[in-house]
Amino acid sequence: MPAPLLPAELADTVRAGAWFASLPEDLADHLLALARPQQLAAGKRLFARGDAADGLYAIVRGVMRFGAVTGPGQEALLAMLEPPQWFGEIALFDGAARTHDAWAETDCTLLHVPQHELVRLLAARPRHWQAFGRLLTNKLRLTFAAVEELALLPPTPRLARRLAAMAGGYGAWQGRSKRVLEVSQEQLGLMLALSRQTVNQSLKELEAAGLLRRSRGAIEILDLARLAGGG
Repeated sequence: MPAPLLPAELADTVRAGAWFASLPEDLADHLLALARPQQLAAGKRLFARGDAADGLYAIVRGVMRFGAVTGPGQEALLAMLEPPQWFGEIALFDGAARTHDAWAETDCTLLHVPQHELVRLLAARPRHWQAFGRLLTNKLRLTFAAVEELALLPPTPRLARRLAAMAGGYGAWQGRSKRVLEVSQEQLGLMLALSRQTVNQSLKELEAAGLLRRSRGAIEILDLARLAGGG
């Protein structure tokens, strides 16, 4: 196997993720050896719903936005992800087309592991499918939780839980959380199927309760545990 060609800073960012840290050493080494950096300028699309699968990606710098745009131009925003999140694993399992659009919210650096390299690796070492299954099922659990919250929770606790999930990197980070979230009220509304006015009112309620502090274009988390409990 060739030695990793990645700059140490990028490899260290990937290693900081909970999923990658759980991998068998030989699989982790293979992924780092196969991964190649890719730059994506803010506002550029990486792939669109319906595009052919081209492999697995890790975010090592910047913020990626995932969703879809309908015919009339309405956007469904699923998530905004930061380092060291991995994505693209659905198409690894079924070889089918991409399920959503992926855009660079800011200038991004990604690591790309090509689909054909992954298929070759897994054909030679099928025991590693379980590791990619964990990556997929972790997101499936988050999706089920989001659907349940959408159906059962009022706006304010729904918003509180989403902010807590974002602050924790959707489970991707090990033993840390992000104190300041750079996300707009419009983006939160798109993710939660809420109007901007409703998001604004819910943020006011959470701020009054001492759980967060608002500033222009950002939200400072003051009590992550209470946010995770729905406020």
